[in-house]
Amino acid sequence: MNNHLDELVKDLSDIYDGDSKNTFITLYKEKDTNLKFFEKRKLACKSVLTGEEKENFSKTIDDIDKFLGKNSKFQGVIFASKNNNFFKSVSLPVKIKNSFIVDSSPYIRPLSRILDEWESFTLVLINSNYSKIFSISLGKVIEEKTLSKEIMNKHKKGGWSQARFQRLRKGAINSFFSEVEEALNKFANNQIIIAGPGQAKLHFKDSLSPNIKKRIVATIDISIDDEKQLLKDSISVISELEKEKSNNATKNLKNEILKDGLAAYGIKETLQAIKNGQVEQLIVEKNFKKKGYICERCQFLKIGSVKKCSNCGGDVSEVDVIEEIIEFGKRTDVDIEFTDDEEISNLGHIGAILRYKL
Repeated sequence: MNNHLDELVKDLSDIYDGDSKNTFITLYKEKDTNLKFFEKRKLACKSVLTGEEKENFSKTIDDIDKFLGKNSKFQGVIFASKNNNFFKSVSLPVKIKNSFIVDSSPYIRPLSRILDEWESFTLVLINSNYSKIFSISLGKVIEEKTLSKEIMNKHKKGGWSQARFQRLRKGAINSFFSEVEEALNKFANNQIIIAGPGQAKLHFKDSLSPNIKKRIVATIDISIDDEKQLLKDSISVISELEKEKSNNATKNLKNEILKDGLAAYGIKETLQAIKNGQVEQLIVEKNFKKKGYICERCQFLKIGSVKKCSNCGGDVSEVDVIEEIIEFGKRTDVDIEFTDDEEISNLGHIGAILRYKL
């Protein structure tokens, strides 16, 4: 699911329209939200629009209202523009904050943040003769595969020698582990957690190919029957790893700044770097916004407020500069980390690790 959403966000980041009458509505909605919030936002937005822009808004709202009328329990995000013949709805299993945005392009920042904070992973629950493989994306669990095998557990006197029995048993277990690895190869294209009781999970981990082994981020010791607790523990592990990843991104930015290395920080410097294609990783303060403008003709982006573009003299639209920087990043496959670390706030609320310096 995350891979699909990553592609969607990238596609959405490429959408913009130089004609203000073709604006997009982006609606983020929780499942049991009070729709009075949206009614208030609709009235407020409609009151400041005029002409064809207002007409497009009204027609787009009609499409959204029809969709919500048929899908009253919908939780997720809607991107829509009648004049662009565009309507896309995405269900999300995680809690989101209600918001309603009218802009010259789809508003992707909250969805980008969700993807950063809820990374997908594969979970393998295993002992010597039983295994379950789960895919977990945005907190949603899908059971992909269950495997089991009869393994001899007791050695009878007068039968095989103890040494021969152990060799046969070990061979049967290794054969089972190979079956699990083969299944894992079909489903796992991301981070992996190995879980189970005793030593079996560690023996399984040791038997894996280097390609799979390098993607293992944690092992969890737990009963083979305690799936409910395991799912809670594994999501908690991934959440902590994501926090650590965000903290490390901020630390790396700080270190690059201290040694006058590959770093940009602050809105103006980061904006210029991402326009130049220099950015490897973008680090963004979670809730910070900054007003600016974007030219409807040449897409020139700048902080501040003006009536005409300072680059070409074209008409401009007011935007959140941080959102526009994120869109630039998505278009060029930049890794984006969201953080509430105080250090990124002190550095101007946004920064970047660079690929190179000019």
